[in-house]
Amino acid sequence: MHFPKKCSVFKVVLSALLLVALLQLMYLSLLSKLHGKQQRYKYSELFETNSQLKRGIFQHQKNTRKERLKYSLSSGGIFDQSGQYRVYKNIIKSEFTANHEPRDSSDRTQQFALATHTSINNLHHLNELLGRWRNALSVAIFAHAQDVKFSTALIFALSEFCPQVQALVDFHLICHSGEIASFPEQDREQFAGLQDCQDVFRKLEKHRDTFQNYAMGRNVSYPNNLLRNVARAGLDADYTLVIDIDMLPSQNLHDDFLNFLKRRAPRPDEVFVVPAFEIRHTRKIPATKTELLQLYQVGEVRPFYEELCHKCQAPSNYSSWVNLHSPGGADSTEFRVAYTLSWVDPWEPFYIGGRAVPLYDERFRQYGFNRISQACELHVAGYSFSVLSSAFLVHRGFKVSREFHARKDEENRLNRVLFRQFKEGLKLKYQDSTRRC
Repeated sequence: MHFPKKCSVFKVVLSALLLVALLQLMYLSLLSKLHGKQQRYKYSELFETNSQLKRGIFQHQKNTRKERLKYSLSSGGIFDQSGQYRVYKNIIKSEFTANHEPRDSSDRTQQFALATHTSINNLHHLNELLGRWRNALSVAIFAHAQDVKFSTALIFALSEFCPQVQALVDFHLICHSGEIASFPEQDREQFAGLQDCQDVFRKLEKHRDTFQNYAMGRNVSYPNNLLRNVARAGLDADYTLVIDIDMLPSQNLHDDFLNFLKRRAPRPDEVFVVPAFEIRHTRKIPATKTELLQLYQVGEVRPFYEELCHKCQAPSNYSSWVNLHSPGGADSTEFRVAYTLSWVDPWEPFYIGGRAVPLYDERFRQYGFNRISQACELHVAGYSFSVLSSAFLVHRGFKVSREFHARKDEENRLNRVLFRQFKEGLKLKYQDSTRRC
């Protein structure tokens, strides 16, 4: 007798549930379309031309970073001294550089920055480096053939999606003189799906195995010293530390060094050595000397190039550095000059140097003698090497010979011949010096 009434209530409830479900589906569909439209516009903003943007539904402000990049590339760059490479300086400027005003002579504030170099297959290391170094950073990138276009697009994507890159990193691009870089207007499909900073670094990570070390091709030479000079010249800093991109500095190195300068004025003929180490791949990179020593004592950390070229780093005197004790029994991690050394062959220390430090000799490319030659010139020019007590660099992974490219030994032999010529040239350049390499 009450069955029809119950059935009517059931129909009403069922209809209401169906209506709610339908509304939810409509909402999700609209949300998905909106998200897709936002992503399409975001990508259009990155890689489409202004005329394409104007044909869209909405009018947006011009991407000024993109315009600056396009303008920088349109210059065609400049040739290096050999005429074999094309150099695009400051294709992306950080907010730090863009907002930096030249200091007047009365400004005594010291500035300390980091310079590094890489090929595109190693640029993913920038992510970890920015986790440790949060100050001005200059990156010189060498690219060849198709990687020129890839590098330009990824550099731009990093500058758009990564706030820390925007704030701190200046990029420079170097390629062969016959190759011309341009803004990648037609590459939107290749880079579709980039939504945030980590997406860009994941894209770079996939590119890491394109080639091994410097082995880009039989007739392609990686101009490491040219890259070092370009990265260093891109900084307006009183002191610069030049490192490889797969190395990390000790935590707080920037502030510790600047505070050290307030206590002790450097001599004009002095550079500050930062001892370098390498760590087993599976270990976390130490941040402080205390952490480093704990790993060193159990063999998880060892001197840089310990297996490949022990004599190249041994003059840093690792045993003394590891066992340092400050005067009066103070904390052994106090930031100071621990001891001062003279250069001996074939030492190639990493160091913090001032503006007047000689440039790297750009004739050295590929593997061998590129940093030794520069340290040798510092010695002949009269510099001393002051080792810092608690600063350090760490390379992820033990360097072993089997992981190097096949032509490493051949490259080393060729650069050894060049090094002999280089040393003869120093005798003419520094005729009043009694020092020799």
